[in-house]
Amino acid sequence: MSKVKIGLVQTTCSANKAENLAKAIVKIREAAAKGAQIVCLQELFTSLYFCDVEDYDNFQLAEPIPGDSTNALSKVAAELNVVIIASLFEKRAQGLYHNTTAVLDADGTYLGKYRKMHIPDDPAYYEKFYFTPGDLGYKTFKTKYATLGVLICWDQWYPEAARITSLMGAEILFYPTAIGWATSQDEATNTEQYNAWQTIQRSHAVANGVHVVSVNRVGLEQNGAMKFWGGSFVSNPFGSLLYKASHDAEEVAVVEIDTTATDRYRTHWPFMRDRRIDSYQPVTKRYIDED
Repeated sequence: MSKVKIGLVQTTCSANKAENLAKAIVKIREAAAKGAQIVCLQELFTSLYFCDVEDYDNFQLAEPIPGDSTNALSKVAAELNVVIIASLFEKRAQGLYHNTTAVLDADGTYLGKYRKMHIPDDPAYYEKFYFTPGDLGYKTFKTKYATLGVLICWDQWYPEAARITSLMGAEILFYPTAIGWATSQDEATNTEQYNAWQTIQRSHAVANGVHVVSVNRVGLEQNGAMKFWGGSFVSNPFGSLLYKASHDAEEVAVVEIDTTATDRYRTHWPFMRDRRIDSYQPVTKRYIDED
């Protein structure tokens, strides 16, 4: 299919895991009722963003993938004939955890998962305490409606991840996300940070000639110290915004995209043709020191 309707679900979350899953299902139904064929949920949607602290009790939030959440969502996907992209806290084994996104096809089939490759460690984002870096590599998923590439939040800042996933045949790049502003921060800094976040992802769309869909959570968390900035968006292969959500409200949006645009943009702006792959070996070094 060339024209595909994408559903973005931008919501607040609570401390109740079952409540968050039920809410997500309601929102998926709302997106499907608006015509969505692929629905993307935000990062770690079944809980509050718990990585603001290093607390061993938070490991109780993790679950196997596939598991209870993917089983519940699989039934919804089959019922509504929609693809679901679901970001979850994966318990792989005792003491081994990942930040993982599962992809469920429109007939409910579990297609597989992508484990977040780039793991941040910043004040209020202590993800290295919880998550082992992904070991599945970059992934694409051939769904009923399109071939998807899925990356997760901090992966957004790395052009290498977007490039490799695109080279694997992804027609659309999806980024489930949880990012926000400290409420003590000034408005100018907030604006600068959001613009950088959006710009880097739009640049992935341009460099690779694909649509980019970024879905972020919204609302106050961490006892009011963190405002997740929403601002979910869809970019076309030239970096133009087809949709942008608000910074403070829950939204369920459906945006139609045409994946055949990739061919047009890549033909007229042939970045893929002109790549000098013979010259890129230095990028595999941590830093290029002088001899």
